[in-house]
Amino acid sequence: MDRELNQINVIPLVDVMLVLLVIVLTTATFISTGQVPVELAKAKSASDHKDVPLVITLTADGHLFLNDQPVVEDGLTASLTSHPRESLVVVRADRVTILERFVGVVDEVRGLGFRQVSLEVVRL
Repeated sequence: MDRELNQINVIPLVDVMLVLLVIVLTTATFISTGQVPVELAKAKSASDHKDVPLVITLTADGHLFLNDQPVVEDGLTASLTSHPRESLVVVRADRVTILERFVGVVDEVRGLGFRQVSLEVVRL
């Protein structure tokens, strides 16, 4: 009888730890840089950006998003006019996006007065 009282029952501890592990793994899958899925191009000289206020995403099928919100074809100018011109603008383009479309978006953003425009890529 004394032997049974001296042992610690670890089965409830293991159960709780497994539940916590499932919760952590489930929530970790929902954390991402952007909600619009694109396959970014790769570059050796990529830099890490923190606190990026404006993110323009070009998908492979030609759709345009501003901070994960869909933007109509000619609505990018209207969407960007309310933002300060000192804001950093990052363009996330799928690697199969037509270059002409990408250059057109960058020209449109720079034409509005934004000077800090960069391309988001994945480091090799």
